Amino acid sequence: MHIHKSRRRKLVGMMNVLVVMVALVFIYFASTGHKTIPGPTVKTVAVSSRKAKSIAHLDVYDQLNLSKVGLQKSVFEYALRGWQKIDTAKSMLTIVDLSQPSSHKRLYVVDLFHKKLLFNTYVSHGRNSGDLVANRFSNAQSSFQSSLGFYQTLNTYMGKHGLSLQLKGLEKGFNDNVYDRNIVLHGADYVCEDIIRKTGRLGRSQGCPAVPYAESKGIIQAVKGGSCLFVYSPNPDYLKQSAYLANEYTSL
Repeated sequence: MHIHKSRRRKLVGMMNVLVVMVALVFIYFASTGHKTIPGPTVKTVAVSSRKAKSIAHLDVYDQLNLSKVGLQKSVFEYALRGWQKIDTAKSMLTIVDLSQPSSHKRLYVVDLFHKKLLFNTYVSHGRNSGDLVANRFSNAQSSFQSSLGFYQTLNTYMGKHGLSLQLKGLEKGFNDNVYDRNIVLHGADYVCEDIIRKTGRLGRSQGCPAVPYAESKGIIQAVKGGSCLFVYSPNPDYLKQSAYLANEYTSL
């Protein structure tokens, strides 16, 4: 009788040990399995977040309904390509769309970070670039033509047109002479609707992107100090050779 009870106690003890071991094994696999789950989940969220960020600035086009104010999405995407390559922390992106006639409001100042269209107004082109539409462009001194490509804004100064903004051309062969040519952003009395009503187009500059006097100070103050300015035209040579347009807009 004593032996039987002893064996039974041993069997119960062994069973308890087995139960404990099984429980420990279960807990181990459950815990290790739980640790492997967050890995891909976190990674997926991170990738999705990066993807969302990469297209966020391009989405600004639709959010601001820029098509309704005459800007093509392809031109906006071109501008983003250069903006992401320029060493600037500025959220301002200025586009001068010379594919449009000068009788249209073809200058756009977009605050990409705050998703606002700050200015949409008239802008002149060079007198030797064309009449209503600009179709000739030059980087040469005394050409009195507009220069295509990406610029970076510099400092302001008071000149014969009042407050003006110096510009640095970033594309060799297309606009890298603009500083020496004194091509600047300034206000002008020949950039107004009265001139358009009289002549069918704006007055023209010596190559400067001139804007209406009434808006010039606000525009210059908004974009000065290192922001990106893009002067666009569907010029085959420029579109083919520009290093800033070589790759599609991807991310920042």
